[in-house]
Amino acid sequence: MRIDIITIFPKMFGPILNESIIKRAQNKGKVKIYIHNLRDYTLDKHKKVDDRPFGGGAGMVMSPQPIFTAVESLRPKTKDQRPKTILLSPQGRRLDHGLAKKLAKYKHLILVCGHYEGIDERVRGHLVDEEISIGDYVLTGGELPAMVLVDALIRLIPGVLGDKNSLNFESFEGNLLEYPQYTRPAIFRGLKVPAILLSGDHKKIESWRRQEAAKRTKARRPDLLKKVT
Repeated sequence: MRIDIITIFPKMFGPILNESIIKRAQNKGKVKIYIHNLRDYTLDKHKKVDDRPFGGGAGMVMSPQPIFTAVESLRPKTKDQRPKTILLSPQGRRLDHGLAKKLAKYKHLILVCGHYEGIDERVRGHLVDEEISIGDYVLTGGELPAMVLVDALIRLIPGVLGDKNSLNFESFEGNLLEYPQYTRPAIFRGLKVPAILLSGDHKKIESWRRQEAAKRTKARRPDLLKKVT
């Protein structure tokens, strides 16, 4: 997979992309991530990427020219190889596990980090394929959402995680939160691990985990149970 990220704050990404699973995925050749400074694509001599909104209003709006130029420079010439272009925006579809699994199948993604009071509507209507939000709140820009999206996608790429079965038993898989997990010691400060987990009976353990996952989901995220088939 290739991921191109267009941003006005490229230095924000270094600490995230060069650590942990994301770094490992890059070292394995599973993903290539490129950070592009939007200011490098503007025709303005002062490297401006925003302007005052038509009709008045508070704040500044991101200009269409540098964004169009940046995205178009990253797209292959042939349409059949066209990458999916995503705008990180609070107005977008909310990111969930299902969407992450869908996007993880793409070979090439272009992520555009929004900023300021908004982005020229022509970018939304004629350049990007989809808008994605990471939650019902407003951040100062699309950089943090882009990092969240990248992390959610990369761990789903085959061969990235050490244990391929990890993806089958985690929160939101099958629209259930993950079951309770325990490790050694079996008794800590008088608190005991459930006896079923020490039994060695894998069928009973699997049944217990399923029941606990459903119970936890009902208590914390009952909305997810409506999606369970």
